[in-house]
Formats: sequence, structure tokens, C-alpha cells
Amino acid sequence: MFLLFLAIGPVAIILAYIYARDKYEKEPLLLCFKTTFWGAVIVIPIILVELVLAEISSNILWQSFIVAAVTEEAFKFLVVYKIAYKRAEFNEPFDGIIYAVFASLGFATVENIFYVLDGGAGIAILRAATAVPAHSIFGVRMGYFFGLAKFSTENEKNLLQKAILVPILLHGVYDYIVMSGNGLLLALFIPYLIYLYKLAFRLMKEHSDVSPFKDSNDSVSRTKVSENEEN
Repeated sequence: MFLLFLAIGPVAIILAYIYARDKYEKEPLLLCFKTTFWGAVIVIPIILVELVLAEISSNILWQSFIVAAVTEEAFKFLVVYKIAYKRAEFNEPFDGIIYAVFASLGFATVENIFYVLDGGAGIAILRAATAVPAHSIFGVRMGYFFGLAKFSTENEKNLLQKAILVPILLHGVYDYIVMSGNGLLLALFIPYLIYLYKLAFRLMKEHSDVSPFKDSNDSVSRTKVSENEEN
């Protein structure tokens, strides 16, 4: 039970944080849960596809970029596109980040449980600082482009392509560094993680700042402050 808590805890913390960052118009929890649920379900086809692809080549580039990155990010993309993208509730750019992160961490939850139950508390702590946040950051990048695509009148197709290709690139580089065993590349792992963290925070702020609900919420807040001052 303790290991299960260690596996799920980091995911729950990140999900709560991302949901809190949606400051101006919250997404329905039921749709968020549905996206997370299907993100978890895709573990099954992902494992099957990865098993087949892994037999083709043991090359590290193939294993990191094709077996892991392409397969996992493609299925996450499908979850967001099929479950949330065309819904009326997806009504501001930041919503793309919400749904992509929730789908990504649905997958990451199941994956993390497998790794932690097999490897113990040490693996849980390591993955809480690396793999789990990395999945959420790949989700932020995917969701950023979903958010742009949803409200683009001329460039939707190109932005949707970026919503899958850019996370694949980020994910592939991450896995390649980890799998390589190369001392020089491993020395770049922490700087790469820092870059990913900074990227995620910047993209979240960018979409949050352009929320169409921002001004109305600010107006409500100012009205409440004025009423309190009068009282």
C-alpha cells in the first residue's frame, strides 16, 4: 500500500497543480477524469505496440524515439483529440494543456505503478523527480499546440501536427539521454530537465495570460473588493 501511495502521490500533486493553474474558467472535473481514465487505458495498446516495435531493432535511437516516444505520445494525442478537443468545454487555449496533461498523467500513473511496485521506494523517489514530471511537461507542450489549433482559423492542421511531433521530439531526447549510458549525455540530463520545467511554466503562463475569461474574472474581483471597502 505504501509503494502504491508513492507511485500515485506525485501524479495527484501535479494534476492538482495543473488544475489550479486554470484560473479563469475551470474545466468540468468529470471530463478531466474521463480524459485521465482513457490516458490510463491506453497503456494496454501502448505495451502491445511497443513489444512489436522493440523486436525490430535494439538501436537506442529506435528504442527511444520510435518505440517509446512515438508510440506513447501518439496514443496520448488520440485521447485528447477524441475525448476533449471537439467538446464545447474546450473554450480557451489553456484547456489544451489541462486535457493533454490529464491524459499524459493517466498513462504515467499506470506506468509508474508498474515501475514502483517492481523497483521499490528508491525508484518511486527517482521517478517522482524525473519521469512523472517529464510526462506532464510533454503534455503541456502537446496541450499548448492543441490550444492554439482549437482557435486557429487557418493553421489548425499544422498546429495539430506540432501537437504530436514536438512532444515526440522532447520525449525521444529524454529517453535517449537516459538509455544511452553515455557519461557526457547523462551530464546533460539535469540541464535538460531544467529546460523542460522552464518551458512548461512559460507555456502555461502564455496561455493563461490570453484567456478570454481573464478580464471578466478581473472585473468580478474588482467589484468584490469595492463592495468590501464600502462595507
